[in-house]
Amino acid sequence: MKLIGIVGTNSDHSTNRQLLQYMQQHFNQEADIDVCEIKDLPAFNEPADKVAPAAVQELSNKISAADGVIISTPEYDHSIPAVLKSAIEWLSYTTRPLIDKPVMIVGASHGSLGTSRAQGHLRQILDAPELKARLMPSAEFLLGHSLTAFDDNGQLVFPEKVQELEECFEEFTDFVTINNELVKNHQAKAELNRQFSWELDANGGQN
Repeated sequence: MKLIGIVGTNSDHSTNRQLLQYMQQHFNQEADIDVCEIKDLPAFNEPADKVAPAAVQELSNKISAADGVIISTPEYDHSIPAVLKSAIEWLSYTTRPLIDKPVMIVGASHGSLGTSRAQGHLRQILDAPELKARLMPSAEFLLGHSLTAFDDNGQLVFPEKVQELEECFEEFTDFVTINNELVKNHQAKAELNRQFSWELDANGGQN
């Protein structure tokens, strides 16, 4: 399974980046996780031609090629960072690669709540008509006290959180498989309906 992990911050030192890097290593037998940065993307400016800048297009291509997406977000003032919102706005305004794409949201914070409000806000955003991402229901991974959560080798040191993350990730990979099969079947049915419509038009509406 091919997944893309998006670091939802432009901070050079982020425990959300550490969390994705840990997942990349810890789940390397279950999935190939490509950890991607958004810190160098230009700020969203709503171009009239709706053409994505090269860096945005590159990220979009990776999302399109992946089976699913993992977004790791900090929490700033009860919401997601501006840089993550800007990246999502680029994707929704231009290429829209998140439509029907399975998404898992995780988050790490220095406090005890583990980005719960930011994750809730991000779910609302990703459910917008221009995005239509497929969000795994009733599942979230919240890593609090993240400054002490990783050792010098990048390993998660809280055993209960390791187990929780493993359970969440297993649920997500199952969700990805089921969702992508449903999307594939829906697309196949839509194509058959289009072919049938063309045949009717070609025959003057006669079956």
